[in-house]
Amino acid sequence: MSDDYIADSARTLFARHGLDRFAALWALELDSVDAPNTGRGGWSSVSRLELVDADGTVHAFYLKRQIDHLSRSLRHPLGEATFAREFRNIRRYQHDDVPALEAVFFGQRRIAGKVCALLVTRALDDHKPLDRWLADWPALPRATRRAIVDAVAGLARTLHGAGHLHNCLYPKHVFVRVDSGRASARLIDLEKTRPLFLGARDRVRDLDALNRHTRGPAATERLRFLLRYLGRDALDDAAAHLARSVLQRRHRKAARR
Repeated sequence: MSDDYIADSARTLFARHGLDRFAALWALELDSVDAPNTGRGGWSSVSRLELVDADGTVHAFYLKRQIDHLSRSLRHPLGEATFAREFRNIRRYQHDDVPALEAVFFGQRRIAGKVCALLVTRALDDHKPLDRWLADWPALPRATRRAIVDAVAGLARTLHGAGHLHNCLYPKHVFVRVDSGRASARLIDLEKTRPLFLGARDRVRDLDALNRHTRGPAATERLRFLLRYLGRDALDDAAAHLARSVLQRRHRKAARR
């Protein structure tokens, strides 16, 4: 694969810095934001990239590069770059109007017999991961907590309504922005997402993952989440059934440990 993707929103900026080509981005010397991932028999790293436009405004991105970091599936039994899969899912979410991270560059090459891929996404510096909001949950104003609950529930509703299972719906993968009392949310880490093959069972899978890894919200706030997710104003049979399904899945997983 030699055809690179570059978003129109970033084309001028990247060209200004000579970074509108795979080779230029691949050769950049940047510190990794954390230890490289050496799983899957390959190598993968993430670096922060900041570029200044003609007006002096700084734009932040994350540059992700990998070598032979492959995932295998029935469609790709010999493996494909995990960034190729994530890029494809980002584009699907964008097409279906599911708020998520924005891809601005993707490219893939075979270099010295190895699959090399890079993915650049725009930094969500005006958002915070949900787990960071949860760390301060008791100290947050009640109105802010409600706004966050509503935003995350709305995001999950949109996600599933578009026919997608995130498949890794943890608080660290939900990014929330609060501005003037209003909250909005986006998803990251789309590598494992897939269609909702199993309908309600898949939806419960996502909701259970989010519920189990969420610490802080009271029972009334969790009920509010379910009602907003279902588009209900009060507890009814549908909400009660969903709550039971989520709790039953949690208890089954706990029993297997």
